Amino acid sequence: MEQCSCKCCASDNIPLQKTPVNVNPFKYYWRILLSALLLFSGLIIGAMDIAVFQEKQIAFTWYLLAYLPVALPVIKEAWESILQKELFSEFTLMSIATFGAFYIGEYPEGVAVMLFYSLGELFQSKAVNKAKRSISALLDVRPETATVIRDNQSVVETPQQVQIDEIIEVKAGERVPLDGMMLSEVAAFNTSALTGESIPRHIRKGEEVLAGMIVTDKVVRIQVLKPFEKSTLARILELVQNASERKAPAELFIRKFARIYTPIVTGLAVFIVLLPFLYSLIDIQFLFVFNDWLYRALVFLVISCPCALVVSIPLGYFGGIGAASRLGILFKGGNYLDAITKINTVVFDKTGTLTKGTFEVQFCQTQPGISKEKLIQLAASVERNSTHPIAKAIVSYAEKQNITFVSTEEVTEIAGYGLETYMEGTRFLVGNTRLLSKYQIRFPEELSDIPDTLVACAIGTEYVGYLLLSDTLKEDALQSINALKLLNIHHIQILSGDKQAIVTSFAQKLGITEAYGDLLPDGKVKHMEELSRDAKKQITFVGDGINDAPALALSNVGIAMGGLGSDAAIETADVVIQTDQPSKVATAIRVGKQTRQIIWQNISLAFGVKLLVLILGAGGLATLWEAVFADVGVALIAIVNAVRIQKLIK
Repeated sequence: MEQCSCKCCASDNIPLQKTPVNVNPFKYYWRILLSALLLFSGLIIGAMDIAVFQEKQIAFTWYLLAYLPVALPVIKEAWESILQKELFSEFTLMSIATFGAFYIGEYPEGVAVMLFYSLGELFQSKAVNKAKRSISALLDVRPETATVIRDNQSVVETPQQVQIDEIIEVKAGERVPLDGMMLSEVAAFNTSALTGESIPRHIRKGEEVLAGMIVTDKVVRIQVLKPFEKSTLARILELVQNASERKAPAELFIRKFARIYTPIVTGLAVFIVLLPFLYSLIDIQFLFVFNDWLYRALVFLVISCPCALVVSIPLGYFGGIGAASRLGILFKGGNYLDAITKINTVVFDKTGTLTKGTFEVQFCQTQPGISKEKLIQLAASVERNSTHPIAKAIVSYAEKQNITFVSTEEVTEIAGYGLETYMEGTRFLVGNTRLLSKYQIRFPEELSDIPDTLVACAIGTEYVGYLLLSDTLKEDALQSINALKLLNIHHIQILSGDKQAIVTSFAQKLGITEAYGDLLPDGKVKHMEELSRDAKKQITFVGDGINDAPALALSNVGIAMGGLGSDAAIETADVVIQTDQPSKVATAIRVGKQTRQIIWQNISLAFGVKLLVLILGAGGLATLWEAVFADVGVALIAIVNAVRIQKLIK
């Protein structure tokens, strides 16, 4: 793809002269302030008809001093552009135009062109850099510190300072900062985003622990296997650096147009001087005044700079990306802001996307002779000795019901079955139905057909009831579906590896008619391929785990849940929702639509104003002041319009 030679179309989409992050901004501001002070004081003095200022040499010197602070950086860039054979850069055009203005004695206008151009470049740079910093800050979710064990002492270091093979300690509730190998015997980790499974994973000694996992039950020690730069979370930051390289169709069109447009208009500026001169040679009565026609050509030159047009488009996309980042949504490029506006089909993964991926007690069923409160009390009293996620869910449920615990004798865990204990000499069993079968305790046959997680209880040799646990919908899951329907997106599906009965139940709660369960990752891929055969369907897939990566890649716009999302899902996706809220899917679509609307407003404004002033300039009805507005003024208006999206989307 050809690139515009104009440096405001550089790969970063950011005009040159931008203020470096680590440099004192006053180094750049003083030039503009000094130039503005001299320019406007000169205009005031001139308007007062002070005699000494009527001297041409005095006025020239005054305005030259106003011109140089803002002009020298631009002239330097123009010279470098010429050396690189980029003759039609905006720096060259601005330099020629202001040289010409000084030649014909229009000193204030020459200074104004360069001053407002420099001011516009500064505002543009600040707007884009602010958007980039916002996105970078959003993405950098890595822990700022890591606890390293050195000489049997805990030392707090930044993750960058931790070396391979060093041992780190991670407390319960903390996110693992670096990839490594488990040294503790066993611990539960929240890995639902990595595996797509509802139940947290127990990682044992010698097994791999990935950065981004969260320890849920105890302090663990991990031996670091990868440096900070190659950890799971660190690679997410690379997405930011690549975002500006993925340009939207509108950006690509404007860049190609500018490459042709700039030299053509520059040639027309030359003809504005040349043609009247040639005509004066034919028609003696035609009075050709070189300075008048040169002034019109200078107006043309200023207008011909494509910066207002070219900069306004990427600024619009950066505005959209910045607005989305404040809402916890990362677009990896402007092209995805465009693509998401065409979505008419949304496919959700279930676990970790629409659901929390954690267990909660749904209800309690008891046999005659025992109350629900009593069953919950007995079950929770036994389970409080276990660190299993199901046990924690039961204990938490009892605490919410303000149920007190009773003392139990030694609790025995029967792997794969459940727990056994004694209360006042009576055996109490809590576990799955296999546990009851093991002790030959009869229970209702329908329990075996219940799809959700079931904890059966028995006292002595009698079955007394069960607790039903299941994954729960996220608080905003229903809101997300309703919001999509308000956007006229009614083709919504759920794909999941869970049992069909579970998936159907969740779909009914959300008002979704198409739900498919019992799907392995390749099953999701086949389903997405089938959907993609219909060219009318513009599909977005929303998922969070490694098993969702192929489906994300097949969709027109892949959306990953990035709060706990897997590395593979985040890298494959086109949009990352850092807050793990499914309602943000509709928000992302609205951001895309608002951004697209603002982009076309900017295009229409830039084209319209520039064309009008071009016509007026050719007819001698526009001055350099109007030309400055047509170029820099329109760019500034476009910036304000692009920033407006920050308030439109909330």
